[in-house]
Amino acid sequence: MVVMNNLFPILMAEDNEHDVVATKRAWKRNSIRNPLYVVSDGEECLDYLKQRGAYSEPGSAPRPGVLLLDINMPKMDGLTALKHIRADEDLKNLPVMILTTSRADEDRVKGYDLFVNAYIVKPVGFENFAEAIRTIDLFWQLIELPMDLVR
Repeated sequence: MVVMNNLFPILMAEDNEHDVVATKRAWKRNSIRNPLYVVSDGEECLDYLKQRGAYSEPGSAPRPGVLLLDINMPKMDGLTALKHIRADEDLKNLPVMILTTSRADEDRVKGYDLFVNAYIVKPVGFENFAEAIRTIDLFWQLIELPMDLVR
């Protein structure tokens, strides 16, 4: 997930601790150098992105280049968080990839209606999941984001 040889942070909004551990293991296995930050629900995701509350301390919430967003989370679900992100002038262009267990057509349609960049169903089994993370990393190595998105 390199942009013009600059590493940028990746934010993951995920409430399932097993999935967080699996993601960190896949990150390490695939030697992904981008720092991974994790929040556990939609409200915390917005706090991080808007650098408020627990993330108001300078440097505690670096601007992510990509958000990996789960749908089913407590307090505020991922689709509601995405709606807030797309309505915010400073965040509306943030690349967002939904990474979820939901195969529901309704969720996919809602995600794309909110201009999600990709909708990925989490593969079953660690090997398959690690391969999916590797593929996501390869994809973002090819993408050139405007530098103001990765400030």
